Amino acid sequence: MTSCDFTEEPIKKIAIFGGTHGNELTGVFLVKHWLENGAEIQRTGLEVKPFITNPRAVEKCTRYIDCDLNRAFDLENLGKKVSEDLPYEVRRAQEINHLFGPKNSENSYDIIFDLHNTTSNMGCTLILEDSRNDFLIQMFHYIKTSLAPLPCYVYLIEHPSLKYATTRSIAKHPVGIEVGPQPQGVLRADILDQMRKMIKYALDFIHNFNEGKEFPPCSVEVYKIMDKVDYPRNESGEIAALIHPNLQAICMHTQVGEQLFWRSCGLMTLVYNGQIMVQNVPANTTCNMRIHSYMLAL
Repeated sequence: MTSCDFTEEPIKKIAIFGGTHGNELTGVFLVKHWLENGAEIQRTGLEVKPFITNPRAVEKCTRYIDCDLNRAFDLENLGKKVSEDLPYEVRRAQEINHLFGPKNSENSYDIIFDLHNTTSNMGCTLILEDSRNDFLIQMFHYIKTSLAPLPCYVYLIEHPSLKYATTRSIAKHPVGIEVGPQPQGVLRADILDQMRKMIKYALDFIHNFNEGKEFPPCSVEVYKIMDKVDYPRNESGEIAALIHPNLQAICMHTQVGEQLFWRSCGLMTLVYNGQIMVQNVPANTTCNMRIHSYMLAL
């Protein structure tokens, strides 16, 4: 994916969200730390606000209370009449939209970083929602270069039919940050250090941009979601196979005809025409696998 020359107003308001999923503890820990001592995230001319998005889920160390907060920010939910009958996360989405939005308005925050963990062995990953966002492409290139030789991947979730209504989507420039592997409800020092560095480099980029530094056009390699492939299921709808041991905890390309699933009565393979690559992100952590392809240019 290649950035173009772009003109952007200076960035002024930034939020860093932790605890969108209450059992993904790196973001929770960092946000709580920055709420007590935010010196390291402050930059001249920037308002940077750390924020716990789902405090009830954090308190219970669970992904969510009633429904996934990271899928609750569609205009229908945000426009519902406030009522105690609404799911907790929908009411919380409305509160967050009031504080940091409104969504799709000039008053919304410029950038929201939403911090997540995954049990998948996918390392440092930046999540992009719009392939036309040249500002974020430049930022992601800067972060990737600064982290090197530590790998950092870019995951594009733009898709015509697979819609996401993410917590961060109320910002003009939404940024998902996902770092793993880390079990749910657990903190790992190395994962925390990596996420902390990603935020540091992102804020450094924004500061340099606001100071007038020019960034020439750049290219970044991204993974783009193409489709979802469910696990094999039996007649009752229950999962009937496991991720093949050769793919367990591995983020890698799967070749045509390679075995993806395993069950006691034999192996199962996914057959496709070879025009796309299969990338297991994440493997054995959700009830589906995702098919990806490289997008090298716009």
